[in-house]
Amino acid sequence: MRIQLIIFMLLRTILNSAHRMVYPFLSVFARGVGVELQTFSLLMTARSLVGALSPFFAPIADRRGRKFGMLMGVSIFVFGMGIVAIYPSFWTLAIALMLAMVGKFIFDPSMQAYFGDRIPYHKRGTALAVTEVAWSFAFIFGIPLVGFLIDRYGWSAPFPLFTLLGLLAFFIVWKVVPKEDAHHEPVMNSREGFRAVFSSKTAIIGISIALFASAANELVNVIFGVWLEDSFGLKIIALAGASAVIGISELSGEGLVALTTDRLGKPLALTLGLVTNAIALILLPILGQTQTGALVGLFLFYITFEYVMVSHIPLMTELVPSARATMLSLNVTGHAIGRAIGAFLAAFIYQQFGFLLVTLIAVGFNILGLLALWRMQKGS
Repeated sequence: MRIQLIIFMLLRTILNSAHRMVYPFLSVFARGVGVELQTFSLLMTARSLVGALSPFFAPIADRRGRKFGMLMGVSIFVFGMGIVAIYPSFWTLAIALMLAMVGKFIFDPSMQAYFGDRIPYHKRGTALAVTEVAWSFAFIFGIPLVGFLIDRYGWSAPFPLFTLLGLLAFFIVWKVVPKEDAHHEPVMNSREGFRAVFSSKTAIIGISIALFASAANELVNVIFGVWLEDSFGLKIIALAGASAVIGISELSGEGLVALTTDRLGKPLALTLGLVTNAIALILLPILGQTQTGALVGLFLFYITFEYVMVSHIPLMTELVPSARATMLSLNVTGHAIGRAIGAFLAAFIYQQFGFLLVTLIAVGFNILGLLALWRMQKGS
């Protein structure tokens, strides 16, 4: 399991790098395809909404097996990256971002269910934290590489590389994951899984926490590259360097989860994450008066948000064990809807009212997440 956790962490780094490369280079991609910032923000909203369709696909992992779900997710990812590699344009980019989102949101719940089937709940927080290192590795290694390629060869340069890496990921999943799975009994009817999730109030509340936390995060995610460029004139390579700082902060957050979440208990760890993330949001515009302060603020914001996300996942794996992949997929839908809300609001609020209001609204979403968690702990 240790070796497999490391392998899947590296495979997810590929998918996450493609997913995250848009954020620091939002202005670069918008200029590259010849659209306005708000138009590209709407594309990000559409991408998140497409990700919300993942529950229509993810039950495949409960019915056809975890391996089938992971291979399907990677295949969709490769197709999306490939069409931009062949014909770069605004419309192929739009299709690619949406397909990559669908592919990732099929792959991730399948992979999390695969490990959830095999790893005891009291150790699952630490184990899944290992796979979540892929988020920080994407910013530490993936985004600087993307920045180098864009700076040298243009905005579409990363897509041929991601196509090839996606093919490599498909081959590795095919070889590593066993075809016969004694740890998982297939669900014969997808409706049973949906019924089990939607009949659980605790599960619905858990999904709402994902929605609120992701809305808060996406408000900053979508705009931080634009904010750094507008405030300090950072260019492509400098933005890639800023992303590496964020990646280091997330890696620290994942390390904290691995060390503390199973010991503290998932609900308490999640509470601490939401509270500290709200504090980081309040500090961000204050620290952001200088370039160094802005990077410190982003470091604090991302380390606390990563703590929220990685504490939340193991909590969700045990809410509906009979339909684990479906539960995790619907949790992903909560994230997707939250990200769609954040992406839709981010550019408009930033351009009309400034970065301070962006952070204050994000604090409001965190407060809603805390209220939802309180209701979950009350069992209602």
